[in-house]
Amino acid sequence: MQDALRAEARRLANTVIWSWAGFCAAWATEKTLRQWTLANVLSAALAFTLDLTPGQRALILALGLLILAAELINTAVEEVVDMVSPGPDPRAKKAKDCGSACVALAALAAGVAWGVILLG
Repeated sequence: MQDALRAEARRLANTVIWSWAGFCAAWATEKTLRQWTLANVLSAALAFTLDLTPGQRALILALGLLILAAELINTAVEEVVDMVSPGPDPRAKKAKDCGSACVALAALAAGVAWGVILLG
C-alpha cells in the first residue's frame, strides 16, 4: 500500500514538474501568453475590487484561467505544426487558425461574462 502511495506521489510530482516546464517554455517564447497573463492579473484584481458574488468572482477567475489554457494549447499546436510541416500547407494553416480561434472564443466567453456581470 505504501509503495502504491509513493508511486502516485511521484507521478503527481512529475506532472507538476512537467506542467511547470511547459508553462515556462511557453512564457519564454510566447508574447501572447505574457499579455494574456497580464490581462488575467488585471481582471482578477478588478474581480476582487468590485462587489461581486462569490459565483461571479469564480466565473471571472475560471474563465481567465481558461484563456491561459487555450493559449497554451494553441502554442502546442503551432509548435507541432511547424515541426511536421515547415512549408506552406493548407492543413497547417487550418490547424493554426483553429488554435487561434480557440483562444479567441475563450477570451470572448470571458468578455461576455464581464459584460453580463457589469451590465446585469
